[in-house]
This record gives sequence, C-alpha cells and structure tokens, in this order.
Amino acid sequence: MTDIFTILKNVSVNHQPVAGTEIVVTDVQGKPNGLLTDLVHDLINDALLFVNLAEIATADDLIDRLHAHTPLPDDVLEEYAKILAERCYGLNFAPQKGQIEIIVHR
Repeated sequence: MTDIFTILKNVSVNHQPVAGTEIVVTDVQGKPNGLLTDLVHDLINDALLFVNLAEIATADDLIDRLHAHTPLPDDVLEEYAKILAERCYGLNFAPQKGQIEIIVHR
C-alpha cells in the first residue's frame, strides 16, 4: 500500500505531473469522496504551486516547506498532512472520463 503523497509524487500523465482536475478520490466500490477530492484539488492547484515535488522526499518535508514558504494557516496545513498520509489501495485510470481515481477505504 501507498499514500496520496506517493501517488502525487510519482504518477504522471504524458510525463507531466497530474492536474487537480484529473484526480478523483473514491472508495473501493468507485464512489467518489467529494471532501477528499476537494482537498486533493486544493493541494494540487494551490499549495503545490510553491514547491517542486521532485525535490521533496516525504509528506512531512512537503508540509514543512509549505509552512516556511507560504502564508497557509496551520489548520490548512494540518488538513493537507492528513490527506497526504491517506492510505491508497489502488489507482483506476478512467480515460473516458479523463480521470485518475485514487482508491481509499472511506
């Protein structure tokens, strides 16, 4: 098993980092989790603009870097830390929808 940080760091589309609009967080039955999907979108579209994931080894390093280089409040960074640590049980590529589904047990 892996976590969302590892997925975001290592999965690419056409050799480019995944875009927020491509990611959907689902449960094992494929039902989308809107809250987790929104958090991942916020993280990709806002916070990751300030860092290069290729230079970061762990989710904790990412949160530390965001804390040092962004005005994001502590409560937002805590939510990002939780989503980055969320365990993933697989990926589902849905090209007809233009989506990559990150499967979690929620």
